[in-house]
Amino acid sequence: MGIIALEGLEFFAYHGFSDEEQMTGNRYSIDIAVTADVAGAAQRDRLSLTINYAELYRLAAEEMLHKARLLEHIAERIINRIYALYPTVELVEVSVSKYNPPIGGVCTRAKVTLKK
Repeated sequence: MGIIALEGLEFFAYHGFSDEEQMTGNRYSIDIAVTADVAGAAQRDRLSLTINYAELYRLAAEEMLHKARLLEHIAERIINRIYALYPTVELVEVSVSKYNPPIGGVCTRAKVTLKK
């Protein structure tokens, strides 16, 4: 088993619970970790035998284009897309962070992590 991870993917997107957040937009960060059998890729040096992290980035970027109210929903959509692309993965963990969330106080980021 191995873990293929992308950390600190950054996007500007239009998510948020309030209509105002969905209009003004915000910065978001995404971390993805995929646990899968990568022994064949390690032994044979073939991209086709592992998880292509460029594909992981592409599908995360595509999902960030579709508005959502909750960070949980974004993470769930990304996880579902990863399983659709790579049905044999063992575990997917996705964290979605929103910078400077509107909570009425100082907070660098609000973060949600889902594992499936």
